[in-house]
Amino acid sequence: MNIDFTSIQQLIDAAQGEGVAISDVVLRQSAIDTKTSEDEVFARMAASFEVMKASAAQGLSEDARSLSGITRNEAYKLKEYVDSGKSLSGQLLGQALYSSMAVMTTNACMGRIVAAPTAGSSGIIPGCLLAIMNNLNIENDLLVRGLLNASGIGMVIAKNASVSGAVGGCQAECGSAAAMTASALTEVRGGTPEMCGHAAAFALKSLMGLVCDPVAGLVEEPCVTRNAASSAVAIICADMALAGITSVIPADEVVIAMGEVGKMLPEALRETALGGIADTPTARKIEKELFGS
Repeated sequence: MNIDFTSIQQLIDAAQGEGVAISDVVLRQSAIDTKTSEDEVFARMAASFEVMKASAAQGLSEDARSLSGITRNEAYKLKEYVDSGKSLSGQLLGQALYSSMAVMTTNACMGRIVAAPTAGSSGIIPGCLLAIMNNLNIENDLLVRGLLNASGIGMVIAKNASVSGAVGGCQAECGSAAAMTASALTEVRGGTPEMCGHAAAFALKSLMGLVCDPVAGLVEEPCVTRNAASSAVAIICADMALAGITSVIPADEVVIAMGEVGKMLPEALRETALGGIADTPTARKIEKELFGS
């Protein structure tokens, strides 16, 4: 069966029909589309995961500081707090939060990251995968399969809505990344393909309407902390799906709705730094200090 990634239901049906996971369907189709072997596709995804790990480690530096000075060592501070045992979030969620912020810190400091699906949402998938890897002893290859699952969901969203903040607001970036992550986590934890669809739907619904309003037009504020919050959403949505809770609205209808909401957002709320927190007095002061009047 040839998969053209036109719907999440298509992925679910293909996986269920063959008795395999969504990642298996994506792996096979990616090999066909790229005219390579499944082993080569898997190896490339595994290499991307290694870059994700490295970017998370780099961003935890106590000396981290972006050129603008907006982003500093917030990820390091959060890790210190989580490791102290005082965190309300606990160790697993806490690590997802600081790891996602660490990747975004690396991005802000011009380091190497994996767009997942974009630079502005690059912390969510690795943050969550690293957290379950380290706290639940998940094997590396299974996490790579999670990335394959996420990529399939991302391709459907990109085809039917958008993953661009300039097109659809941050719901298209952090929202899409959270949906991709929720689906990946669900598969990694033994959920069915159908559960993966519900998890993705929950995440997109939870972040529906999220605007893209970067201060001074930089992918730093509120992007760094927004990735952390979206990581929490992804984990919660995966847990709901794994518990057997189902989305009243099918995932594909949620994707279409997200795309329509993106079209309704005014230009000021689509990565132009003209509205939202980018238009607050403090944000305008920062912008003037960085770029002049």
